[in-house]
Amino acid sequence: MSDAVLSISSASKTFGARRALDGVSIQVSRGEMIALIGPSGSGKSTLLRSISALQTIDSGAGRIEAFGAPVQANGRISADVRRIRTRIGFIFQQFNLVGRLSLFTNVALGSLGRIGRLQGYLGAWPAETKTAAMAALARMGIADYAGQRANTLSGGQQQRGAIARALVQKAKIVLADEPVASLDPVSARRVMEALRTLNHEDGLTVMVTLHQVDYALRYCDRVVALKAGKVVYDGPATGLKREQLTDIYGPEFEDVFWEETPQ
Repeated sequence: MSDAVLSISSASKTFGARRALDGVSIQVSRGEMIALIGPSGSGKSTLLRSISALQTIDSGAGRIEAFGAPVQANGRISADVRRIRTRIGFIFQQFNLVGRLSLFTNVALGSLGRIGRLQGYLGAWPAETKTAAMAALARMGIADYAGQRANTLSGGQQQRGAIARALVQKAKIVLADEPVASLDPVSARRVMEALRTLNHEDGLTVMVTLHQVDYALRYCDRVVALKAGKVVYDGPATGLKREQLTDIYGPEFEDVFWEETPQ
């Protein structure tokens, strides 16, 4: 695929006796917005962490590439992974902001891959970083909180701050691991809308893990479903049928989902 920005081939990951990923192969094109769904323990977070080289996959035939360059293969992280990571933003479920630092500083930290570490440690941000940080905060609707300590903000504000940090990082791929799991419905909607806006307006490639299947169907064009570490569906959100969702999650899911989802 000439426009592929991510390539996962035969990736497996074992934790003790449990196979978290079992021969997963996925190709991701530039500008896609993909939802990763599946029951707890299906391998969604493991896959995202493997793509960003936060953990290694098993040795063997497995290989992960980003922008045509190897991230890891045969159970080993590429020596060039730091350069590749500068183009991959990671949004964590629990925001991963430094609570004692201001929101502005947390967002400015996204530029550390392009400026000196000492410069960043001292908070001597170049004008370009300052401008980019405030612009990103404004896009996320939280510029008024720039000087506030991160741990005094709401969960939704912190998560939008994490997205702003990825903008300052100049990420071309955003990996979001359960970004709305701990948020109230209004905050969750704002975060999902922010990710979709970056996908549509900036052309960013977004891969987001979600427990909320209705969000996956509403905000993402493509859905990849995992079950017991294997890909059991990979296709358009519109093609995911009720029977398939029940098979992925089990019979109890049908009662919960179809009762709670607005008709």
